[in-house]
Parts: sequence; C-alpha cells; structure tokens
Amino acid sequence: MDIIFYHPTFNVSDWSQGLQQRLPQVNLRQWQPGDNAPADYALVWNPPTEMLQGRDTLKGVFALGAGVDSILSRLKQYPDLLPAGVPLFRLEDTGMALQMQEYAVHTVLGWFRRFDDYRHQQQQALWQPLENYRREDFTIGLLGAGVLGGSVASSLAAWGFPVSCWSRSAKQIDGVTSYHGADQLAPFLASTQVLINLLPNTPQTVGMINRQLLQQLKPGAFVINLARGAHLIEDDLLAALDAGEIKAAALDVFAREPLSEDSPLWSHPRVTITPHNAAVTLPEEAMNYIAKSIAQREAGEMPPGRVDIARGY
Repeated sequence: MDIIFYHPTFNVSDWSQGLQQRLPQVNLRQWQPGDNAPADYALVWNPPTEMLQGRDTLKGVFALGAGVDSILSRLKQYPDLLPAGVPLFRLEDTGMALQMQEYAVHTVLGWFRRFDDYRHQQQQALWQPLENYRREDFTIGLLGAGVLGGSVASSLAAWGFPVSCWSRSAKQIDGVTSYHGADQLAPFLASTQVLINLLPNTPQTVGMINRQLLQQLKPGAFVINLARGAHLIEDDLLAALDAGEIKAAALDVFAREPLSEDSPLWSHPRVTITPHNAAVTLPEEAMNYIAKSIAQREAGEMPPGRVDIARGY
C-alpha cells in the first residue's frame, strides 16, 4: 500500500515509522514535485495543487488537521484539485477536543472569577474586591456544535454553567440547550454572556461575527474565537470593545496569520492573543485514527470524518 505525504513542518520519517507500526504493509513517501507515481492514499496539509490533480485512483485523502480550508478554498480556481469521487477526510478529534476544552475552560473561568479585572487593578496597585458574577446568569453559547463544539459545550456544562449551542440543525447534548437555524440565532445570542466560536469555515459563516451580531449578545459579553479568523470582522470587534459592548476577547485565529505586528489587537488591554495553537494535531492520536480509517476503507467501509464538499465540512 502506497501513501504520499505532504506537510510543511511534520517529520516524514516519524510518520513513516509510526504508520508502518500500525499498518506493516504501508510504504509512505514524502511527495516531491514531479512525483506522479501511483498512490493509494494521501496525507496532506495545505498541499500543492499538482500533488493531487489527476489522482483518481486514490481511495482517500486525509487532511492532517480538523480544518480543510486550504483544500476547499482552492477548488473554485482548481476544480480538479480533488479527483472526482475520492473522499476527503478531516481529523475530527484525535486529541484536539481535550485541548479545546482546556483553552475554553481556562479562559471562561478566568473571566467568571474576574481574574482579568484583578490583573488590571494590579497594574494600578489597587486593592479592591469586586462583586462576583452569578453562575446562573453567566450563560455560555457555542457557535457550532460538531465534534469539537459539542465536546467544549459538555466540558463547560460540567462546571455548572448554563450552556447553549447554535448550529445548522438541532443537536442533542446532555445539559446543553440547542438552538438551530436562522430563526433561532437571535434568541441564542440574546441569552449569551460568553460566545465561543467553533463554526466550520464555509461561505455562509465567513464574516458572521460582525458588529450586528456582537450587539445582540448580553451587555458586557465575552468572545472566544477558536475556529477561523475569517469568521470574525476584527475591526467590528475592536469597535465593540471600545464601545463597552464587549468586555473582553480571547483570539486564537486571525484573518491573516501571523497577525501583523501593527495590528491594534496586540496592544488592546482587553484582548488575549494566542498563535493558532488552541488545539494542534497530535501525531500519535492522528496516526491511530488514520490507520483505523485506512483499515476500514480497505474493508469496504466508510470511516468517520468524511467532508461534505458541498457543505464545506
């Protein structure tokens, strides 16, 4: 079984050895320009267009991350980037859900206990106990309730917070109120004190978190963006922060990455920035998933994580 591999930073030797331990019949090679030799599967992250063009004998393409933006965004310009009929898979969890939970819980608890306010008071040498937030009023709303969104929602519900989610279709998550569809977006937003974005990146969700949406949240709301920078209009967030409509934001993703050195987000006192590392691909977990998925494909089954090209996730 031949697998072609492309990732700008991952060590191909580690992946070759790891997959051979799991699937002894695998021969994994790093793709190089001009490599048109046959392959059964492709493991990729932001692959060059020529790597996949014309490979209609592939049994599957695995994106080495939860997002498939770098592939789908180029399909309009290069319709044959993905061979027709070849399934595309994304890593649905593989350790990312726990990392997202850690980020969200840490950030939400910090705001709930007002550690951000105490940090600002510390800079002024001000000793002043502050009134606590009421847990029952501190409603957390998840935009997006897929594998990662549902996992984060459940982890926060376990802390006793009221938690809701909004998604394209209704979800059943223990302890979480589900809103769905365009008609239920407004009531979802109106009840939300902490907005956490884990939406898929689709044409319908680009720029969705704008000034109009932010103004529908509860006064003094908080925003966490863990999905994609394209979802958030950064100038609108800054305006909402300066107007006091939004109290604070934690941003892991940005419209342009790395974030420009002259971006006002860097110096805003109410913005926390991390370099798109809220949840990174864990090789061991990812190889377990890919090996299991390939075994399923070889047995004639369709593994989880297949991307619906029309929907974009």
